[in-house]
Amino acid sequence: MTDTLAFDLTSLHRFYTHGGRPEDVVDLAFERLEAANDPGIFIHLTHREALKDAARALGVFDPVAKPLWGVPCAIKDNIDATEAPTTAACPDYAYTPRADATVVKLLRAAGALIVGKTNLDQFATGLVGVRTPYPVPNNAIDPALVPGGSSSGSAVATSRGIVSFALGTDTAGSGRIPAGLNNIVGLKPSFGALSTTGVVPACRTLDCVSIFALTVEDAYKVFRVVAKPDATDDFSRAFHVSDLAEPSALTIGVPAVADRRFFGDAIMEAAYAAALEQLERLGHRLVELPFADFFKVADLVYEGAWVAERYAAVRAFFDTHADSFYPVTRKIFGGAKALSAADAFDGLYALQGLKKRVAPLIASVDMLCVPTAPRHFTRAELEAEPIRENSRLGTYTNFVNLLDLCGVAVPSGSRSDGWPASVTLLASAGNDALTAGVAAALHRASKLKLGATDWPIPSAATPSAANSGEDTESVDLVVVGAHLTGMPLNHQLLESGARLVARTRTTASYRLFALEGQTPQKPGLKRVAEGEGYAIEVEIWRLATEAFGRFVSRVPAPLAIGAVELEDGRVAKGFLAEPIAFETGEDISTYGGWRAFIGGG
Repeated sequence: MTDTLAFDLTSLHRFYTHGGRPEDVVDLAFERLEAANDPGIFIHLTHREALKDAARALGVFDPVAKPLWGVPCAIKDNIDATEAPTTAACPDYAYTPRADATVVKLLRAAGALIVGKTNLDQFATGLVGVRTPYPVPNNAIDPALVPGGSSSGSAVATSRGIVSFALGTDTAGSGRIPAGLNNIVGLKPSFGALSTTGVVPACRTLDCVSIFALTVEDAYKVFRVVAKPDATDDFSRAFHVSDLAEPSALTIGVPAVADRRFFGDAIMEAAYAAALEQLERLGHRLVELPFADFFKVADLVYEGAWVAERYAAVRAFFDTHADSFYPVTRKIFGGAKALSAADAFDGLYALQGLKKRVAPLIASVDMLCVPTAPRHFTRAELEAEPIRENSRLGTYTNFVNLLDLCGVAVPSGSRSDGWPASVTLLASAGNDALTAGVAAALHRASKLKLGATDWPIPSAATPSAANSGEDTESVDLVVVGAHLTGMPLNHQLLESGARLVARTRTTASYRLFALEGQTPQKPGLKRVAEGEGYAIEVEIWRLATEAFGRFVSRVPAPLAIGAVELEDGRVAKGFLAEPIAFETGEDISTYGGWRAFIGGG
């Protein structure tokens, strides 16, 4: 193993498939942390040897049973993990948790290795990343910039490639702003999709556990692991977690030109315009929307009801330990004590009125695309205007949880000055897969490096010969129906560690049938005599040999695995069907493929 090993999940799975050891990945994570020379990233580190013991205890590499097997991660220090105290960046508040937070339990069960607990804006109050009594983390792209908060340490650790992903929290943008400022992905899930049991609350009615990752695909894979209903969390909600797909021809709402706010940062304005042009090149239609009411919603988050909710979360501690708070944080919480219940209701009434006004706008489009941040701020600018600049950073983030939206902050390019550019895709709750799918395509189109590293974005579909012999430890599988990208059973391939290597067609010697009595609906592929068939659209997925064996052992009758001939003359293992299936199935060969049939043409 060399120190050039990329920590995206595709690269790690390839490393493990070829015999790599998770203990070596642990060593590499600590070596990268040491090389970063940044004491502000972590508040607490797991002991290196203890983490290597946990790595050895994982057993044989099995990305099906444990999709995060051997993957190094970090946890924001307002989320409980039993190996360390929880501080919320306030040393006097520290306590030793008796149990892991629900999301941490799920990560461990999936095989993740927790490197440590990361720094944050104290009590998750701030978007700047400098409101901490510990050393301030350096922005991974340029230390002159603020790192972004409140999940500063989690974002920096991910951007530097110390970990593959990290958990943060997001109440008003803390899972998106640090992502945008450090050239990584920040997935802000639908409210309630991830349990907040074991998370120090900021605003319980808004708090979300968020995910930082190097790629959208990685963030979404972690999301699939931890998005589980939790009876111990009163705010938990059950959502159907769809497969990640890349939809096309969507209608995307953007702020009207007259309403866009960049606070004098013309370079950020140009970068946002470039991202919108890229969305159009990807086939989407942009619609300008009036944004004044969205900004009014954003203003509410640090007024009345929700400032009072922050105070309520730690009232007993604040009332007896006000001097333990970081000065700016103490000022915010102290101001909340003067608010009345009537002030809180005024805020709730104002929000309800604004929700009714913006609801038709949100419903008129498939999703929204906004700048992640309106501009960059240097640490010097923050010191001069700590409150104002923090509020400005939240221009396009503060309204999101108040309006029950999900979103993904994604790198969209580099500004002309070399600083990162990022946009956030937003949609109504439950549409996490939709926003992630568009974000993944936009990220790949940027051709950026991952975070602050020199690692390229992994290709979603690297052209490759099927079973060409270039990798004797893997097998290519031709899929034709319910396992195609975006189809109901595609997750089985993803959970098996498979990767898409090509989209192609069979020779014109096959017929495709829609089979009866299948849930979910499935087709059957039938080999016929030359001149009697059609070329059928297929995908080729590559699996490790062991994973292939486990996968095909679960293929139910009347489906079967056999040799499928591709249009360029190559042959690969693929889905066929037993003859009995065709007796009652509908011949749909003229559609040319299952996707066209499902889509109606």
